[in-house]
Amino acid sequence: MTYMNYPNGLQKKKKTINYGNRGMSLEDDLNISNQYYLDSNIAVIYKKPTPITINHVDFPNRRDAIITEAHFKIPSTTDYNGIYKGKYIDFEAKETTSTTSFPLANIHEHQIRHLRQITEHGGIGFIIVEFTRLNRIFILMANELFAFIDNSERKSIPLQYFEEKGKEIKISLRPRIDYLKYIDL
Repeated sequence: MTYMNYPNGLQKKKKTINYGNRGMSLEDDLNISNQYYLDSNIAVIYKKPTPITINHVDFPNRRDAIITEAHFKIPSTTDYNGIYKGKYIDFEAKETTSTTSFPLANIHEHQIRHLRQITEHGGIGFIIVEFTRLNRIFILMANELFAFIDNSERKSIPLQYFEEKGKEIKISLRPRIDYLKYIDL
């Protein structure tokens, strides 16, 4: 905190604002990182499209089509998948505004089931979670996620668990979120 001094001698606390990640979402940063991995021939990782069924489209002119009504076909699995050093990887990316924990309600049961199937078949599964108010990003391998879910009654994963069992990813220039260096092959 810094202080603002007013002419009448009054001092008021002034919040320090961190502009480091302003305007970028976790997904944007991951997409930029994945493009870097692709361009540098490090890995091939893509954001999976969400499967939808289009119900109605408006055509205001010959070139523009606007989807005005759609619904999800099936529940999506996870956000990203690809290949790295000959291994299949699959992960979910989430953000939370909480400063103390990550709500498990943010990950759907079918996504957890999917990650379990990936790891059972030899793939590498994990989650990347950004604590947006803290400007902190963690990678938590699927086995650590499952250990927490299977052995805890809590409805959220404490930040301390990420600090102890996960790995904190620091924002860098290229790639922006270098999560691959935290994957043990």
